[in-house]
Amino acid sequence: MASPIASPACGEQNLADLTQLLSSAGLTNATSVSDFMCKTFSLTSTSRTHQLAVDNLFLLVSAYLLSSMQIGFAMLCAGSVRSKNSMNIMMTNVLDAVAGGLSFYLIGYGIAFGRSSENNNCFIGTNFYALHQTPNPNMDFSFFLFQWAFAIAAAGITSGSIAEQDGWLGAAKAKARLFSVGAIDFAGSGVVHMVGGIAGFWGAFIEGPRMGRFGTPREDMRGQNPALVVLGTLLLWFGWFGFNPGSFVKIVVPYDGSDFQGNWTAVGRTAVTTTLAGCAAALTTLFARKKMVGHWSVTDVCNGLLGGFAAITSGCAVVEPWAAIICGFVAAWLLIGLNYISPRFKYDDPLEAAQLHGGCGAWGLLFTGLFAREKFVLEAYGSGRGHGAFMGGGGKLFAAQLIEVLVIFGWVTLTMGPLFFGLHYKEYLRINPDSEVAGMDETHHDGPLGVIDPVSMYSVKRPSKRITATSRAESIHVDLPQRDEILEELENCASHRSACR
Repeated sequence: MASPIASPACGEQNLADLTQLLSSAGLTNATSVSDFMCKTFSLTSTSRTHQLAVDNLFLLVSAYLLSSMQIGFAMLCAGSVRSKNSMNIMMTNVLDAVAGGLSFYLIGYGIAFGRSSENNNCFIGTNFYALHQTPNPNMDFSFFLFQWAFAIAAAGITSGSIAEQDGWLGAAKAKARLFSVGAIDFAGSGVVHMVGGIAGFWGAFIEGPRMGRFGTPREDMRGQNPALVVLGTLLLWFGWFGFNPGSFVKIVVPYDGSDFQGNWTAVGRTAVTTTLAGCAAALTTLFARKKMVGHWSVTDVCNGLLGGFAAITSGCAVVEPWAAIICGFVAAWLLIGLNYISPRFKYDDPLEAAQLHGGCGAWGLLFTGLFAREKFVLEAYGSGRGHGAFMGGGGKLFAAQLIEVLVIFGWVTLTMGPLFFGLHYKEYLRINPDSEVAGMDETHHDGPLGVIDPVSMYSVKRPSKRITATSRAESIHVDLPQRDEILEELENCASHRSACR
């Protein structure tokens, strides 16, 4: 390839442009020209530095928003379980974050984002472990923090599915693309929500339902505090503005052919599509459930809202706002349907996490294959990617999205299924029956029992002598001979208010 200097036409044109520029600046001698050129290069360098600083600030703010979702998860979980297990589930959320921080630093970041010298598309990275070779021209520390927040979000989804029963035991750019267009999962309907939801499904399925959940009469086992559910949901909504828009990673990226549009425009549109999908899902759930059960349920509305968010996460950057409303509408009905059939298989998920994140996440991937707009895909990914089947893109992208759904389900099943089966076989997965009845706050955390569920209401009258935390549940059998009769009466009272005297 010829050098530009060897081209007379190119050289003459550049010389003419430079002469005109210097003449307009009033520069006629070598010293003035030298000063002018130095200032120009300095301004260019400063502009590049400012761009990097703004992009890093954008990513850090997104990471802060995303990590605040842990507060939302904690409040949502605490409000969705019974009072006797609230301390345990909140401790689980805290340990998800802190254990996830160290493990992601040591191995997770390198596995996910490391490179090999031979192949930039390696399955497992060979560097970046313990942040070795970080920062580098492509990834700074802010990128690590942002991705850590994503990792612990997936872990939080799984822990919600097996709440009240489990105890304590002491995406890079691919070279090869599916169907030559690749799959689109912009912020993680698949790699975050489906992964967490399917893992939670296997945990809850193998662990089995909570005691009394499908007995006769069947216990509703509703959560202790709808106010905490609402607070947690709204905090998660706030955090989703870092989850989805923040996945652009860079904000100072102007678009060719436009003097006012850039990544900043797409970031704003992504926040809008996220909001609209959640709103559509929440309202659909509100009226659908009212028609089905005859009353308004704030918990159902909150779950519908989160289901809409989980679904739009895949295509939030590449779909029109009107399409996001369709996404949320369908996600709501899918969540309602999954919740309707799950009791028939005696599947018990205290937070509906598998249905919400797994089911709605899978729909979000398929939705993207139908409604992704070519212009928005080009802005987010560049050329060579497919767009939605309903937007004139044919069926390649939808096929790739379907393959991603199947691969994620298969991968999580092969990795998490044996793990949960092994823990179940060794009796490490589920707590003992006495702890489940008394509540883990009392037997594992030395916490006060609440007064909402029957066991808690009666156990307030336990003997005054001090009993160790590990023996409290067992001591109920010894010190309270009429326990079963009183518990039965209290359970009937809790299930049927008309039976209370």
